Amino acid sequence: MSWWNTLKASLIALFMMLVLTSCDDTRIVDENISIPNQAWFYKNKLGFNFEIVDTNKTYNVYVNLRVGSDYRYSNCFVMLHQTNPSLVQTKERKELILLDDRGNWLGKGLGDIYDYQIPVFTQKRFNEKGLYKLELEQNMREDTLSPIYAAGIRVEYFTPNTSQD
Repeated sequence: MSWWNTLKASLIALFMMLVLTSCDDTRIVDENISIPNQAWFYKNKLGFNFEIVDTNKTYNVYVNLRVGSDYRYSNCFVMLHQTNPSLVQTKERKELILLDDRGNWLGKGLGDIYDYQIPVFTQKRFNEKGLYKLELEQNMREDTLSPIYAAGIRVEYFTPNTSQD
């Protein structure tokens, strides 16, 4: 094996070790769904399931969003549909602020794409153990939003250093 192949194999092994050993002990779920053709139709609800095992803890819930710089609005309204383990459904409308007052993107940018992880519930208490379902629905006045590359959720245990209040 040449020194170049040995170096490549070593770098790949090091990368895999870093990936496998990096932990996120607070995460319950952090999942995104790609939006076909970067066009989010309002009837296209995105569904996510997660398990709550400890009702004594509090949780932070975030909406993840990946948008293109051609996105025409400074915000995005979403409807959060929640189904608890007893199959009781609730819904709540949330506004996600994407640009500041001067028109600067608030997300993390790479080229012409911006990523957001916006808190929608902080220190939320889930009253039942079991499987929860959370659906995201874009709730703007426009039927189809673009360019939206992906949307998702993150649910994590609340710890004082993860709060974004």
